[in-house]
Amino acid sequence: MEKLEICQVILGGTPVDLMESEAAVERILARVREGGGNPPLGVASVNLDHVHHFGTGGRWSGTLHANPASRVDWLYFLDGAPLVSQSQRITGRRWPRLAGSDLAAPILARAEQLGLRVGFLGGSPPNQRLLARKIAQEHPALQLGGMWSPSREDLASVQESGRIAREIADSGTQILYVGLGKPRQELWIDEYGPSTGATVLLAFGAAVDFLADRVQRAPEWFSQHGLEWGYRLAREPRRLAGRYIVDGPPAYLTLRTGSSAVPAVRTDSLSHAAPAPRTPGRFTGAEGAADAVVVIVTFNSAGCVEGLLETLREETADLRLRVLVADNSSSDGTLDVVRRCHPDVQAFSTGGNLGYSGGINAAMLRAGDAATVVVLNPDLTVAPGSIRTLMHRLNASQAGAVVPRLVNEWGVASRSLFREPSIATAVGDALLGRRAPNRPGWLAGTDYSPESYAHPHPVDWATGAALMVRRSLADALPWDESYFLYSEETDFFRSLRTMGETVWYEPEAVMRHTGGASGSSPELNALLSVNRVRYIRKYHSGAYAAVFRGAVVLSEVLRLWKPDRRGVLRTVLNEGSWTALPGPGKSAGEDADAGAFPHGSVIIPAHNEAAVIARTLAPLARLAAKDQLEVIVACNGCGDETAAIAGRFEGVKVLELEQPSKTAALNAGDAIASHWPRLYLDADVQISAGTVRAVLNTLLSGRILAARPAARLDLQDAHPLIHSYYCTRLNLPATQTGLWGGGVYGLSKEGRGRFLKFPELTADDLFVDRLFEPAEKAVLDVEPVVICPPKTPKDQVAVLHRIYRGNAEQGRSHSTAAQTLAQVVRTIRGPFSAVNASVYLGFALAGRRLAAHPAVWERDASSRQAGAAGAAG
Repeated sequence: MEKLEICQVILGGTPVDLMESEAAVERILARVREGGGNPPLGVASVNLDHVHHFGTGGRWSGTLHANPASRVDWLYFLDGAPLVSQSQRITGRRWPRLAGSDLAAPILARAEQLGLRVGFLGGSPPNQRLLARKIAQEHPALQLGGMWSPSREDLASVQESGRIAREIADSGTQILYVGLGKPRQELWIDEYGPSTGATVLLAFGAAVDFLADRVQRAPEWFSQHGLEWGYRLAREPRRLAGRYIVDGPPAYLTLRTGSSAVPAVRTDSLSHAAPAPRTPGRFTGAEGAADAVVVIVTFNSAGCVEGLLETLREETADLRLRVLVADNSSSDGTLDVVRRCHPDVQAFSTGGNLGYSGGINAAMLRAGDAATVVVLNPDLTVAPGSIRTLMHRLNASQAGAVVPRLVNEWGVASRSLFREPSIATAVGDALLGRRAPNRPGWLAGTDYSPESYAHPHPVDWATGAALMVRRSLADALPWDESYFLYSEETDFFRSLRTMGETVWYEPEAVMRHTGGASGSSPELNALLSVNRVRYIRKYHSGAYAAVFRGAVVLSEVLRLWKPDRRGVLRTVLNEGSWTALPGPGKSAGEDADAGAFPHGSVIIPAHNEAAVIARTLAPLARLAAKDQLEVIVACNGCGDETAAIAGRFEGVKVLELEQPSKTAALNAGDAIASHWPRLYLDADVQISAGTVRAVLNTLLSGRILAARPAARLDLQDAHPLIHSYYCTRLNLPATQTGLWGGGVYGLSKEGRGRFLKFPELTADDLFVDRLFEPAEKAVLDVEPVVICPPKTPKDQVAVLHRIYRGNAEQGRSHSTAAQTLAQVVRTIRGPFSAVNASVYLGFALAGRRLAAHPAVWERDASSRQAGAAGAAG
């Protein structure tokens, strides 16, 4: 069967239109002949440099081809030997390379024949003069609209770029050659192309230099064998080394792994069922639909929050806004000021200084019916129309979240965009700080490029001072309260990206940020540094986190002399002091409004857990003592000091049952519990108060009936085979979505109503998990609980006996085995993962072999030695 011709492919995450050279020229000229009425046509040559900038993972990914808000139609030509080869692999046909340097002269000749007016943007003034003389000699009938040679500063300036575009429009130019270099030329065309009045804008790089014969083309042999890059590198090593040697290999990898015939199209979008009625000059109340709910977390913000509220009030001219102020126990009368001067604002106390994340989560419980959520610092002011502009970008780009341009008191753009933290960025920032802003992106955590702040584009993350997020995502992703302050936005944006969402920067939405809401001090700087380490530990291995922490230490060593860094190094090095850093707590003299810490119950079944029960209860006991949380320890058949140790904690209720049965303990705890929701926690699992709050708040929302937090394994001192086993296990999809295996799960009142009592089964978490559909349960991306698996292969096999017996009791043994085997095979990516998969299967076989033996509760003693926490799943 003859292969169908494919006219467009995706190469490295960017579209490419495949066609012959003559067809390309005719398509461009046809657009000019069509005249006005259509958006201008931008033409770009796609090579590895283009993939580096605009392809998957590039800084400007999605800015052109995946941006419905763009006012330019784009045509992408195939350029570069690697892309020619990749397109042939996809289509089965070899397509010609259409470099801008090859098309520039033919288009110029045809423009002369058709009497079209041509202009040139870019190139040095001397080269432009050479080109003007050559055009006069070789194309005497060509209508020349003009030549413009702006500086980089001009191109980075909105005012200057606008002036240049107006001059081009006044010249009547129909075809504009734009030779500013990638990515600047494409970004300029996309932003200012419609203002130039040109019908076609050609992003042809060094077009002026080639047409003026100032740059020599590679000999034909080099081009035919895909070695033109080597020829150009040899002639201009200083200018091109970074492009070909540093950026080229990763772009080539992106090309080989991110290419396809048909692009993936996202079909969902943000939509409103019906326009909400407007109330100009007033914020909407708790009832009714709103276009957006604005969440403002305050702490001693009486001096600045009124400015924000006044500018928000101006936004109600064409938007219906619900405004929530969550006050973290301010001592300067913030709450009174807001309530007295802005009675249409829903202002409430969170009941303590819960931190930024805690305040946001508390406010989300009162969000009501709103299509989007806007989170703002109290020390901001909003430029007119900015909320509407953010909404437009959210819709147009189908983004998960959008962040505005932040400016300081003098109107200068703040460096508010950042890259995902890594060892490389931490080392680069430690050594260079804000110096060398043009260093490679992988050596800088902050994006210092002026172009990044001039154009809309996707980003990794941005400061959490101002952002807009789709409501469905805001509901699904509670903020991690363990950070208290700093790194919480890094974590939130990472969660968005993990869900496949994008975060966009929109420079047309402007907010002025004074930056003083949280203040600055050595103590807060210490918290910032420590939270950087905590964030890396949450998502990376212990070895990776140790190296990252070393980079943070290096940074503090190099800045010891600064007054605001006094004591920071000592804190980072002394992990025992981290608990003394600012964190969630109730401020003296502040009465908590209803709904401060969610009133729920935690039920902990315990059998001979004297070695670990105190550590499990420590983070919960303070809440139990203040009657903010009901904590019940159900000791069953204990022959040690478990009950006595638990009884020493004020407010903790202790039950003592003779029967050594986890099921009986769960049911006994349920019988005396008086609050909902309820958390069922294994006695050897470490959980923070912030995680308890996040789970209970999620269950109180009513959208989810059953939930558990993410889990982290403490594999310190574990046998190498245990490491291999869990390397594979953690990559199995089932472990990331089920309620089982985490040592803890929570149920709402409605969820608990699915069954009368816990049945006599080994695996209570599996029983509960099977009661709920995927949409009714969730694994929350919050601070993970800490589970310590068995340390030795013998103990691991013993625990697996129990797990597989529990599976068999509920009819999962054979069907699950086949599914698990398929999932294990899919985790193999190379020799190391193959070894890990083999170890996993070996343990699985050993565990299943004795799973049918008489029921004995196989206990893991290795992880409980010396007070270690232990759990298996």
